[in-house]
Amino acid sequence: MVENKHIVRLKERVAALPDEPGVYQFFDEHEKIIYVGKAKRLKRRVASYFNKVHDIAKTNVMVKKIADIKHLVVETEEDALLLENNLIKKHQPRYNILLKDDKSYPWICIKKETFPRVHITRQLVKDGSEYFGPYTSVRMVRTLMDLIRSLYKLRTCNLKLDEKSVSQGKFKVCLEYHIGNCKGPCVGNESFEEYHQTIAEIRHILKGNIKNVTDFLQEKMQALALDYKYEDAHLIKEKLDLLEKYRSKSTIVSPTIDNIDVYSILADEDTAYVNFLKLVNGAIIQAHTIEIKKKLDESEEELLVMGIVEIRQKIFSTAKEIIVPFPLDLSMHNVGFTVPQRGDKKKLLDLSLRNVKYFRQEKLKQLEKRQPKKHSDRIVEGMKKDFRLKELPVHIECFDNSNIQGTHPVASCVVFRNAKPYKKDYRHFNIKTVVGANDFASMEEIIYRRYKRLLEEEKSLPQLIVIDGGKGQLGAALNSLEKLDLRGKVAVVGIAKRLEEIFFPGDPYPLYLDKNSESLKVIQHLRNESHRFAITFHRQKRSKAFITSELDEVSGIGPKTKQSLISTFKSVENIKKTSLEDLEKCIGKSKAVKLWHHFN
Repeated sequence: MVENKHIVRLKERVAALPDEPGVYQFFDEHEKIIYVGKAKRLKRRVASYFNKVHDIAKTNVMVKKIADIKHLVVETEEDALLLENNLIKKHQPRYNILLKDDKSYPWICIKKETFPRVHITRQLVKDGSEYFGPYTSVRMVRTLMDLIRSLYKLRTCNLKLDEKSVSQGKFKVCLEYHIGNCKGPCVGNESFEEYHQTIAEIRHILKGNIKNVTDFLQEKMQALALDYKYEDAHLIKEKLDLLEKYRSKSTIVSPTIDNIDVYSILADEDTAYVNFLKLVNGAIIQAHTIEIKKKLDESEEELLVMGIVEIRQKIFSTAKEIIVPFPLDLSMHNVGFTVPQRGDKKKLLDLSLRNVKYFRQEKLKQLEKRQPKKHSDRIVEGMKKDFRLKELPVHIECFDNSNIQGTHPVASCVVFRNAKPYKKDYRHFNIKTVVGANDFASMEEIIYRRYKRLLEEEKSLPQLIVIDGGKGQLGAALNSLEKLDLRGKVAVVGIAKRLEEIFFPGDPYPLYLDKNSESLKVIQHLRNESHRFAITFHRQKRSKAFITSELDEVSGIGPKTKQSLISTFKSVENIKKTSLEDLEKCIGKSKAVKLWHHFN
């Protein structure tokens, strides 16, 4: 029974995982990593361990030993593959295939020389050379190198060239020059400036700025195809396909970054989450997220400092550089803090922030499944505080209009109870008193009709009304509430779409909620639901009006027949011109004869 409860808890964890590429880690009861895996979609892959009995007995044994699951989200499958490789090397989990320490991925190197060579390597030498990669596909590396060599004539020799020795004529051209693969910088046939312009273009390609190259290859492929050289054109197409998939820089490994810690934070009303990534020798080898309960409404800066101190003590970190999202009032012996704005370090900070967001989302999903009432109560409490309400907004209603150039004006009312949609109480409205596209007047009409009816039927009123629109629509709604003597008795806010501004009656300044706020997310959900519900109704009316036409005057032609005719012939005018034989094929002889005689 204990095991069943344990499996249920793990399945709850899995249900909250994101459908993103990433790496997952299984821990045993002693908090030791027993398995590391990669996935294109984390939730689906990890769930597969718990949804069936596996053919391999060793896998079933491993699943029984899983006590905890952790994950790290990355950008691509290639990043997941690289991160998995790093973590297996670092932790050597019991159920993973052991990787040799010398296993490495290929890089493309621009050598630090007066006339730089460009070549493939698996060795990272810290001599000032530039390295691009790593690449999970050897074929991709070779394609790039073939492309570079076909576009640019670079030297491949080991001569120690410099401007002085070239000017003194110490070297002679080799076979590569004679067959057209090199321009001969060794004898001064290519200047220092020209050679470095070529290197700059290659650097752009390796950094991912490949549009000019792909345009060039497209033109070349088209020219070969027009010249009936289809095999050569196909070879170029294969190169183009590979370049489309090409990502020159991985967020997982960067040879220029060595022995640093990365921290990010995300805080809500009562809890903060701090994510940590550790990089050694340019590779992520550790990832961890902690949860901190607030006590005295501490600032994000204070909470992040607490998280950094806690994690560094726990893992005995000796990193001399710490990447953080904002400046900290913290000094540590022989440690510097960096707030990156761009480049590889900024990518790592963004990756950390992404993971802390997923961790928080996962925690909230687990809470919602285990304690749905507590979850909704917390959100409703937060909304009461954020919107300065007198009572908890357990019942919320949101309104939206829909029309196109004033035709078929409709409106919708969606209802949320305990911060969730209550579709049973959704309502559609046909606008009856307004002519043309007048959103303000339409809003005034539907608000009046909705709450006049609730008052007449003695039904409960909402604690909060949300108007999809700015000050104009909010003012129109208030006019109707004034007529019904409800102004001040029911709270009303308007939400403007462009900047997600929240407007209050009588307040010229809008409220801007934090984009991570649960209150804002509920209001956005309300707004999106009301918009969807109104648009759906509007489309139904337009569709109905479209079908209603001269065909209604023909006896024996019902709605399904009209729909079939319009679908086949597209318009009534086309139906009038259609022959009796073609009409018979569509709707049968009896109806076709009636229709043909009506129009002829």
